[in-house]
Amino acid sequence: QVQLVESGGGLVQAGGSLRLSCAASGRTFSRYIMGWFRQAPGKERESVASINWSGGSKNYADSVKGRFTISRDNANNTVYLQMNSLTPEDTGVYYCAVKPIGNSWSYWGQGTQVTVSS
Repeated sequence: QVQLVESGGGLVQAGGSLRLSCAASGRTFSRYIMGWFRQAPGKERESVASINWSGGSKNYADSVKGRFTISRDNANNTVYLQMNSLTPEDTGVYYCAVKPIGNSWSYWGQGTQVTVSS
């Protein structure tokens, strides 16, 4: 059974940093794309960042480019999201997800709350 467990969320002041982690289990994810999404109150879930299996290809939402960095450790089936220069607009529930290449996002974590105070 596939499980994704996020951690690292919390309350931080504007300008601060957080590092999210997502531990995946249940299979080997080295050939899967891994990503982070977020959902702010009253808004739809949006893609934040994604990374391919080798880590050589990364994509970011325009709103987080230059501030967030996604990385992964295939040996430990873990994906990270380093978030710097946080603003209140970054507040939301952050979810990690994985998908096989060419398919839709198949597995989701339960989410971790990130709150940025002004």
